[in-house]
Amino acid sequence: MHNLKEIAGQFRLDGHVHDIIPFGNGLINDSYRIVNAVPGKPDYLLQRINHAIFRNVDMLQRNILAVTAHIRRKLTECGEQDIDRKVLEFITTADGGSCYYDGENYWRVMKFIPRSVSYEAVTPANSRLAGEAFGRFEELLSDLPFELGETIPDFHNMEFRLEQLREALTADRVGRLAQVAALVEQLEERATEMCKAERLHRDGLLPKRICHCDTKVNNMLFDSDTGEVLCVIDLDTVMPGFVFSDYGDFMRTAANTGAEDDPDLDRVGLNWPIFEAFTTGYLKGAGGFLTPAEIGNLPYAAARFAYMQTVRFLADYINGDTYYKIEYPEHNLVRARAQFKLLQSIEEHTGRMTDFIAGLISG
Repeated sequence: MHNLKEIAGQFRLDGHVHDIIPFGNGLINDSYRIVNAVPGKPDYLLQRINHAIFRNVDMLQRNILAVTAHIRRKLTECGEQDIDRKVLEFITTADGGSCYYDGENYWRVMKFIPRSVSYEAVTPANSRLAGEAFGRFEELLSDLPFELGETIPDFHNMEFRLEQLREALTADRVGRLAQVAALVEQLEERATEMCKAERLHRDGLLPKRICHCDTKVNNMLFDSDTGEVLCVIDLDTVMPGFVFSDYGDFMRTAANTGAEDDPDLDRVGLNWPIFEAFTTGYLKGAGGFLTPAEIGNLPYAAARFAYMQTVRFLADYINGDTYYKIEYPEHNLVRARAQFKLLQSIEEHTGRMTDFIAGLISG
């Protein structure tokens, strides 16, 4: 157990600690709410950074501080109200550092945003708000005068993920290759198309942007009184990438009629109302700075991320389930098949998706 009050005492808090309680259900970092003993003073959020995943903590913190400072400046310039609730604010340590290392773990503190709520359930209404918020997040950072580092190198690099799969196939450590040969063949048939983004970038036709890279509804805060989006949170994966990351990953995780690991493939498919809602919001928030190549390839982005996750689940299954936690022996294979079914559904809807996006742009 960590001495949380001692750790909190390393930061320049305004007030005094009354209590520290577990907060949220994050899968990566551990979070705790610091309840202030002084009326009128802010509460805080204390986080233990998972440096097994985020190995370069200094880079991670530099990225986040550059992003939040830039957003705060842009919101101030455009006359935004209630800015302290619309961008995260991190607290320095007593010696001016951005985080505290206790000899084993890295810790950071940010102000707790009052009268805010996050949602786990995905609906067309909050998907449209999420799309607009993530799009605006990209737009606000489109002129960031600071070169961010990759907090997770090659996180959404499709060529790299295919290389991992092929290495797993060659090794076939636990003898599972024969069982998945048909799925592997179908993935290889699509490999060239699914690496299109990397080729377009090398040809100078697709820019890299500052992206969130983990676009889920629960990665933003809503005003508990008005229901409006306050700010985007969970900034650890903010780094250079293609806008396809933010658009495609939301489509994969949220616009699915089934579960990510649904064993009943008849339940899996593209959730059209969620697609419409998020796309409408996203193009409203980001459409002003996106290039025609980015907009025109949004249906591809949706397919790319269902494909990428199929590849990742399948590679882990072939390797003997060494990365993702599983609940039963075939879990990763079930996941891979469900993601591939989602990919097939997206492919079937590509023409309709393209027409819908064209209608939004022309309208």
